[in-house]
Amino acid sequence: MSKRLVDYHCLNRSQVWWPLAGMSRRSRNSRAWRYLWSGIRRDADARALVLASDNEEWGYDRLQNSDSDSEAEYPGIVPSVPSAVPVTGESYCSCDLQMESSCNPRLRSYARLRDCHCGEDDQEFDWVWDEGSRSAATLLSCENRKVSFHSEYSCGTAAIRGSKELSEGQHFWEIKMTSPVYGTDMMVGIGTSDVNLDKYRHTFCSLLGKDEDSWGLSYTGLLHHNGDKVSFSSRFGQGSIIGVHLDTWHGTLTFFKNRKCIGVAATELQNKRVYPMACSTAAKSSMKVIRSVSAPTSLQYLCCWRLRKLLPSGADALGVLPLPPGLRHLLHSKLGWVLSLDHSHPHTNSNTHTPPGPSSGSDSEGCASDPEACQRKRCRWT
Repeated sequence: MSKRLVDYHCLNRSQVWWPLAGMSRRSRNSRAWRYLWSGIRRDADARALVLASDNEEWGYDRLQNSDSDSEAEYPGIVPSVPSAVPVTGESYCSCDLQMESSCNPRLRSYARLRDCHCGEDDQEFDWVWDEGSRSAATLLSCENRKVSFHSEYSCGTAAIRGSKELSEGQHFWEIKMTSPVYGTDMMVGIGTSDVNLDKYRHTFCSLLGKDEDSWGLSYTGLLHHNGDKVSFSSRFGQGSIIGVHLDTWHGTLTFFKNRKCIGVAATELQNKRVYPMACSTAAKSSMKVIRSVSAPTSLQYLCCWRLRKLLPSGADALGVLPLPPGLRHLLHSKLGWVLSLDHSHPHTNSNTHTPPGPSSGSDSEGCASDPEACQRKRCRWT
């Protein structure tokens, strides 16, 4: 055991590591040795706000031994190394408060930041986090819109779901990362009522997407579903706003980052009854619902969607269109979220995953990309 590792895990003076020397003389296959390693790894997410030396970064791949009886995540795939250093430079705004989140290696801690309220314009919310459907390691505030995970230390994965089942129509919500984003995983997504939010409370994992009942976007940019993961987007960090659009009419799930489209993450979700969900393994992490709206799939919605796609990227749709004041106010209150999103095609690379669309023989071909055309087809069917 090197002195560097001992120093790294002895930040808390209340912890006494004198048994380490004694157990190091024993076989490393003993249960006591594996239990100690397991304790170190459980403590890693709680103490991940620490930088290593200038030439070395600590990862948790060295501390994988555990006495947990859960299955290994993604067997056969070499696990990526969770970052002990929070993601920076991905904030929605350019507030000085967000730019000051750089770590001081000497202090080995992050400066406590005041809350940034950029992008938080909504006053009414279709749903908030559900007080009765959450892990024990969560704490709600801000009228149940802000969830804090692992208030003291982390020993596993905590999760929470929204208070409303998303069944019919168009649903859109935005979640803002209000704390440093780091650790094994912090995720945003959806899941059915069959998802067990406490199943991995003693295991560090990517909870959303481990089964067929949930879909999750990780802060690392990986998209998870049914135990599989694919590269989907760039990373997101503190200050990032992650938008989620569930279109139950076309059965699509689309993610946005800082109000710009990332891409369609899932298709064929018609008749799925799901809830908004989020999870985190990081100690003292938090997320906040800053928008949650819904609307029926009406001609008014389809017109607003089409207008937004026709306008240049970044243009204020309600500002540039010559609309009467009353109509402008009505659209802003009911469908302002549709007109504010940037639906321009995201920049993709060879690693970006695009879910397969409907088969070429289907009458609904192209529906996901053109809601207006799909609406006309379905009207003909009826």
